[in-house]
Amino acid sequence: MITTSELIEALVADAPPVRRLRPPVVRAALWLLLAVLIFGLLAAGHGVRPDLAQRLDQPAFIVGTAAALLTSVLAAVASFMLNLPDRSRGWALLPVPALLAWVGTVGYGCLVNWVGIGPDGVQLGETARCFATALITSLPLSLAMFAMLRRGALLSASTVSLTGSLAVAAMSATAMSLFHSLDATVMILIWNLGIATLIVALGRLLASRLVVPAPYE
Repeated sequence: MITTSELIEALVADAPPVRRLRPPVVRAALWLLLAVLIFGLLAAGHGVRPDLAQRLDQPAFIVGTAAALLTSVLAAVASFMLNLPDRSRGWALLPVPALLAWVGTVGYGCLVNWVGIGPDGVQLGETARCFATALITSLPLSLAMFAMLRRGALLSASTVSLTGSLAVAAMSATAMSLFHSLDATVMILIWNLGIATLIVALGRLLASRLVVPAPYE
């Protein structure tokens, strides 16, 4: 009869080598590098919004865009931190201050300018371009995020998925702010929340299927 020590030695001898995960900050930086690349492609192919210089003179626009970008960065870091079983669950709170600031600026815009649409209304072409920008930004970032998270810990799959989804949604909102001049605050709010809800719903649905354990540092 095989002994316990012999069984352990046999299992260890037959175990395939496993590549360790990179540190969370490094993985977050790689994901953000992909976002920078996507923004560069959008700028080259689409160009920034024509009134960007004027909007940069508006404090609300600067704070809102910066808060959305910061929310994405912090949510990405939190997601990769929570992806490791030895990290505190408190990392989930990391993006909350930036998220509140982002939502607060959008809410302020809703109060001061309920909806601002030109005399010709919202043009179908601009709406289609907005949708294309959101899709081009969110789809590759979502795929990259979940590909990078799937080898992590299963202990907080839903929390990891939610923070990762928040990172993608905030980055998509940042792209829309920089590349589109559609001035309809309520519509942009609904659009952003719709993207976030869809990504979060998909993330929660796929979390338990995508995430598989792996060694960590």
